[in-house]
Amino acid sequence: MALTGILLAAGRGRRFDPSGVQNKLLQTLADGEIVVAASAKNMLAVLPRVLAVVREGDDRVAALLGRLGCEVRVCADADLGMAASLTTAIEFTKGAEGWLIGLGDMPHVRPDTMRALVATIERGARIAAPVFEGRRGNPVAFSAYHLPLLLALEGDQGARAILKSHAVSEVVVDDEGVVRDIDTQQDL
Repeated sequence: MALTGILLAAGRGRRFDPSGVQNKLLQTLADGEIVVAASAKNMLAVLPRVLAVVREGDDRVAALLGRLGCEVRVCADADLGMAASLTTAIEFTKGAEGWLIGLGDMPHVRPDTMRALVATIERGARIAAPVFEGRRGNPVAFSAYHLPLLLALEGDQGARAILKSHAVSEVVVDDEGVVRDIDTQQDL
């Protein structure tokens, strides 16, 4: 089974910089890596196909992700919420056997965690989510079974409603990266 990676990188990052001047995805981490590049590289280390979704006009993020090897799609409706970006990606890749859905502002998720989620779907689970110290995190993997529900998503909750109403195979991990995102300057 070949899952497709989806990297959601179309948000505005208003909590990081309410003025919108600084794109949090292009900020540099303590190790010198760019936030969205680290997120993409970790996913590309696991999956042969990664589709990154960016917002209209975010040419720098799009170019960077393209150079790294991601397919890049622009979501014209990104400001409607995360669901718009996710449905853009699912629609474009709906022939996939499943998806590993990650966030561009979560650069600390380790590739071995992603491999464990993919393996859980390959063994027959319909949804796999990582759990670190009792907290459920991201990325989340879905089998193609949930294609209709993923395509029907709306708003800014992403796939959270699906996770609440369907069985989820929880994968316990020793990876704080699954609950650590970049929302403020201090998170860098």
